[in-house]
Amino acid sequence: MTVICWFRRVLRLDDHPALNAACAAGKVIPLVILDPDEARDHPASAQRQAMSLPHLQAALNRHHSQLILRRGDPQKVLTRILSETGATQLHTTQGFPFANDHGLQETVRAAGAELHLHPSADLVPRGSVRTGQGGTYKVFTPFWRALRNQDIAQPLPVPTLSSPENWPASDSIDWPEARSAMARGWTVLAEHVTAGEDAAHDRVNRFLEEAAPGYVTRRDLPGQPQATSQISDALAVGEISARRIWRMAMDARMQGQAGTDDFLREIAWREFARDLFHAAPDMATRCWRSEWNDFPWKPDNTDAQAWRKGQTGIPIIDAGMRELFVTGRMHNRVRMIAASYLTKHLLTDWRLGRQWFERTLTDWDPASNAMNWQWVAGCGPDASPYFRIFNPETQTGKFDRGAGYRDLWLDPDSPNARAFAKAAPLSWRIDLRHKPLPEMSLAHGRARAMTAYEDFKKR
Repeated sequence: MTVICWFRRVLRLDDHPALNAACAAGKVIPLVILDPDEARDHPASAQRQAMSLPHLQAALNRHHSQLILRRGDPQKVLTRILSETGATQLHTTQGFPFANDHGLQETVRAAGAELHLHPSADLVPRGSVRTGQGGTYKVFTPFWRALRNQDIAQPLPVPTLSSPENWPASDSIDWPEARSAMARGWTVLAEHVTAGEDAAHDRVNRFLEEAAPGYVTRRDLPGQPQATSQISDALAVGEISARRIWRMAMDARMQGQAGTDDFLREIAWREFARDLFHAAPDMATRCWRSEWNDFPWKPDNTDAQAWRKGQTGIPIIDAGMRELFVTGRMHNRVRMIAASYLTKHLLTDWRLGRQWFERTLTDWDPASNAMNWQWVAGCGPDASPYFRIFNPETQTGKFDRGAGYRDLWLDPDSPNARAFAKAAPLSWRIDLRHKPLPEMSLAHGRARAMTAYEDFKKR
C-alpha cells in the first residue's frame, strides 16, 4: 500500500509521529507543499523553511527515500498527487497552530483516500494540562508546576522507510514566491541561517555543554547571543521537536549540568502559549481580556512606520529592529523593549507589531507571537500590567551597558549596519549616517500612555 506523509512544518525524520505512522502503514511518499500564500504572508519564515529543504532531502536520500515538492494551494496539490499515485492514506501533523485543517478531510476523502491527523511532538497533548477545576491555566507559574508533574513521552526514533515502486514528479527544490517576497533581504538573511535537523541537534548539545551554566545570568544581555540556545527558528520550522529538546536537557540535568531548569522553563512557556491558543484560536486578532478590545490603540501611523524601519531615535529599539530585518531574529529582551515602546509610548495597536513580526521572524510561531504581544500590551492572560512601561534608557543601562549591542547595529561602519542597508527596501532610503530624533521624550510618551490607561479604566 502506498501512503503519503505530508511534512507540514515538521522538517525532520526524528520524533515525527505522522512519519512513523505512515511507515507502519505502507510505502511512503514524503511530500512538502510550498504554498504561495504562506510565502506572501510569512516571507522570513518561508525562507527559513526553504533553506531547510535540501537538508531534509539529503536525510531522506540517506534512508533510501526521496522528497517530493509541489507548489500551489495545498488542497489542489493534494487532490492531484493522491490521484497520480493512487495513495490510499494521507498522514500529516495537525494544522494547529500553523494552518487550518478546514476542508482537508473532505478533500482527501473525495480523492478516495483516508486522512490521518497526528499530534505534533509537543511536550504534552493540547488541553491535557488542566487546572483543579478542569479549565485552562491562565497564569504561567502554576501551569509550569503542573507540567512538571506530567509524563513527557519519549521522542520517537527515525523509522524505517520503504519506497513506492514509482515516484511521482517533483518540483525543483526552491520557493520562488518566498524569494520574491523577501526581495533584497533573501541573500542577507541567508548568511544568518544554519539550517537542517543535524545542525539543530548540534546547537542544543553545544548550548547544554557550554552556555547552560551561565544562562540565567547572561540570557538578558543582547550583546552576548552565544548565551542563549538560538534554537527557536529550528523549533519553529520543525527541524527538532520540543520533546527531543526536553529529553536532551533532562539528560544533561541528570548528569549534573547547571542551568537546565531555566532553559526548560522557556520550553514550557512555548507550551503555555500553545495551550492558550488552543483554548482561544482568535488570540492573534482579539484581546484575551475582552474589555481591552475597546482600548483606544492607534491604527497604523507614521510612528509605527518609523518603528518598523528602525528609525525611532531610541538606540536600543532601532538596533533591535535592524537585527530583526537582517537576521530574522531579535534578542528576547530587546523584543520586549521594542514591543512595549510601540504599544505604550506610541499607543499603537499590538496587532500591527504582531503582523510585522509574522513577516520578519524566521522563528515565527503564531501562538507564541500572539501571546507575547498580548503579554507586553497588557491585554492577555498572565500579562504584564499596562502600567508596567519599559523605559528604554533604563533597560539599556542594565542590559547593554557597554553599548556592544547598539554599536553592532548602529555604527554606520559596522558590517551589520551595512547588511541592514543592503537588505532594506530602496523605498526606505536608508542613510546609515543619519541619526533620527525621537518624536517625543520618553517621559512624555509614558505620561501619555498612563493618561490613556486612566481614561480607559474610568470608561
